[in-house]
Amino acid sequence: MSALLRKIPDSIPQDIRKIRIENSHLTELPRGSFANISALEYLWLNFNNITVMHMKSLEYLPALKELRLQGNKLSSVPWTAFQDTPALKILDLKHNRLDVLPEHALRYLSNLTYLDLSSNQLTVISRDVFYSWPIYQRSQRAAGQGEAISNVVLALHDNPWICDCRLRGFVQFIKSVGPPIILMNSYLTCSSPKFRAGKFFHEVELNSCMKPQTSALDTNLTVPVGLNITLSCFVQASPAPAVWWTYALKLLRAFNGKQSKTFLFVISTQPISEETVRSDLVIPAVRPADAGNYTCTAANFLGNASVAIMLHVGTPPAFATQPGWAAAAPVEPGSHVEVRIAKQTVYGITLEWFAAAAVAEPGEIWYTLLVGRYDTAQKDAIYIGPGVNTYSVTDLLPATKYEVCVAVRNQAPRKGQCVVFVTGSDVSQMEQREKLIHIVVIVCAMVLAVPAGMYACTAEARPGCLARCPAAWPRRRRADKPPGAGSKESTLDSLPGGSQDGLCRPDVGRGARRPPAREEPERPGKTRLPHRNSADLY
Repeated sequence: MSALLRKIPDSIPQDIRKIRIENSHLTELPRGSFANISALEYLWLNFNNITVMHMKSLEYLPALKELRLQGNKLSSVPWTAFQDTPALKILDLKHNRLDVLPEHALRYLSNLTYLDLSSNQLTVISRDVFYSWPIYQRSQRAAGQGEAISNVVLALHDNPWICDCRLRGFVQFIKSVGPPIILMNSYLTCSSPKFRAGKFFHEVELNSCMKPQTSALDTNLTVPVGLNITLSCFVQASPAPAVWWTYALKLLRAFNGKQSKTFLFVISTQPISEETVRSDLVIPAVRPADAGNYTCTAANFLGNASVAIMLHVGTPPAFATQPGWAAAAPVEPGSHVEVRIAKQTVYGITLEWFAAAAVAEPGEIWYTLLVGRYDTAQKDAIYIGPGVNTYSVTDLLPATKYEVCVAVRNQAPRKGQCVVFVTGSDVSQMEQREKLIHIVVIVCAMVLAVPAGMYACTAEARPGCLARCPAAWPRRRRADKPPGAGSKESTLDSLPGGSQDGLCRPDVGRGARRPPAREEPERPGKTRLPHRNSADLY
């Protein structure tokens, strides 16, 4: 129990009759796992991690009476392995992952008294699995001859049964089974389809399986441009079929009965009865390019069937009138449309138009909108229904010249019905923000660069003082500089003080009367400094 065993030990004595290894790490039963223990009668390997069982793993075990493999991870069992265990009476396989029970699975279990297949993943079983079971066949013969045979307990509950036509025979077997075969739990329940989920086997009546049969209300349709059209396909089949549409070699499919959008189509598949499914293909604002053959195909395990619907898309002047559709009013040969641009952006425009007085009923007129680059002859056509006089053209290239024309129905556009425009430049918000930041930084630098002292000097000094400032300023700075200072002082700290303490009057003491401005004679050997403004000083 709870041992770290990864395989069956080799040193088991030959006369051992019972082995129990549980909650260990066994992952497989290889060939000849118990070849040297021919006297083994009871083998319990519950709650391990066994996923693989070799078809000769039970070889040389003719006396084995009980095999318990509960709580492992077996998804399949080699049922022919039980040829080597003719004395087997108890087989416990509950809480595994078995999903298939072959037709001849029970052929070599002729002496069983207990078979537990509960809590697995079984969904569909053929009744032939049990009809070919030797115990069932023996019970049928004994019932006719009045013989008594031992009972057999059968456990099949807690499996996800799919109650459709494929389970019909098994359900009939469960309803009719009786001693010597005894069900541990006779209330088997359906897990699907939804309308049968939770129902007991004895509450359902299942029909025979049926190959799909497809049909459509109308297999040849003609519709006008711009109309929303729904193509419907009805399928009768059992079990429920998979349904898909094909058009122009493209697969259009609704998955799991839910609505799905594929290309420009909307597909929905819903059951309308136990054996009938309806699939709808919706084409919004049908265009001439949507014309063609639409094929609805349904398939189940019995086969497949399909129905084709031919769709014709008539252009506004010549489409056929169907019941419930209003016929378009005739258009005069001289009809004219006035066009203008209501709004323009970087990537598109919004057009407005109105029919001239020559048109009798403007509210019933179809329009054709031709859009394309100015230098290309081929334009994209967009059909606009009656009552619409605006349209927005988007997803255009920036800084590109385009031409848009609006014509009545499929008439060629006339003079004045076309608009030529150029889309704007593609300037991103990030580029605009970077430019704004650069401008702000430059302005701030210019403001901070003008010293307050310079402003005071240039605002209060006389013209003569301005002439002496350039020569006096360096001397003043050297006089005020503390000894040992090796770095320049900030102009914001030094210049304002200099302008108040006589920066422009090096030869006049504080408090002295300001002398009048006069021309100083040029000193020999020294060049007179030119007149500078505050910007030059900085």
